[in-house]
Amino acid sequence: MSASPEPAAPSTSLALPLGENPVAVLEAAAWAMAAIVSTQRQALSAPLAEVLACDPQRTAVLESVGLVRRGPDGFVVHPSLVQADAATARSAAEAKLSSLRQAVSAAASDVAGTPHGGWGAQTDEVLLSQGRASAATGHALAAKVVPRLAGCAERLAVEGSRILDVGTGVGALALSLAQGFPEARVEGIDVLERALGLARAELSVADPAVAARVSLRHQDAADVSETGIYQLIWLPAPFLSEELLRAALPRLVEALAPGAWLVAGTNPVADDALRRSVGRWTAVRGGGNAFDTARMSEEFEALGLGERRTFPTVPGGPVLIAARRPLGDRSAGSS
Repeated sequence: MSASPEPAAPSTSLALPLGENPVAVLEAAAWAMAAIVSTQRQALSAPLAEVLACDPQRTAVLESVGLVRRGPDGFVVHPSLVQADAATARSAAEAKLSSLRQAVSAAASDVAGTPHGGWGAQTDEVLLSQGRASAATGHALAAKVVPRLAGCAERLAVEGSRILDVGTGVGALALSLAQGFPEARVEGIDVLERALGLARAELSVADPAVAARVSLRHQDAADVSETGIYQLIWLPAPFLSEELLRAALPRLVEALAPGAWLVAGTNPVADDALRRSVGRWTAVRGGGNAFDTARMSEEFEALGLGERRTFPTVPGGPVLIAARRPLGDRSAGSS
């Protein structure tokens, strides 16, 4: 028995009719997401066809929403259920698991009007899942983005070149960058000391040769004071409040070496009201902002960064936007 992806079906084939009792249908949809995540996580260590066959009731849930159907030669699955490679699949599963855990936390909040607490209010399990999900972004930066940024790969091939990972969390993205650029040193900063503790634990079980080139420090992005030393800065823009983002951007530009690149992750604009509203809610709960790719591009332009380029990741996933500090610029970001 096999499991093969099929071309994406029209969106209407995956529509979820809410009927006369939408609350009940949406409650069932939460269980459908649980079936997706558990299936994808188990498929990291076993063939997908085997995973689908071993739990027919769970697979029936996936069939009910159009993600799986039975063909003459085995299961046929929707492409969104299958990732291109193991690293991307692992990160995608961790991201969905983090989202589910955050949703449960939001549902359990029983006092109206109380502060959400941002990432500091999340459990270690959420921080680890969200952080590990970012490893795929690090791999994408190393393999797909940096090679297309003028001069960036060459700079990072120099021993002792420096990368700044803003909001490093549990250090997964920093580790993937250190792995992708074996001559570079990666510096991860975060304001959440608990996350840095988890990051140190993650580094302790990583490849020692890679982990040795990753350093961590407790620091706010708006307090970065280095000037002209980084060849690459990674900024997960959706995780910073608008106030912090505006305060941090000039500092980060100043920290770039002339001719170096700043790459920011941004959230795409969803094409339906549900995902747009959920995106805004989760951004607020996480202490983040609702800037999209176009808005971030405008911010980069205002700061004097040029050669702006965008890089989609996976369907519905973050869009990376890269911009370069001009080669002759010795003062960008100082205002």
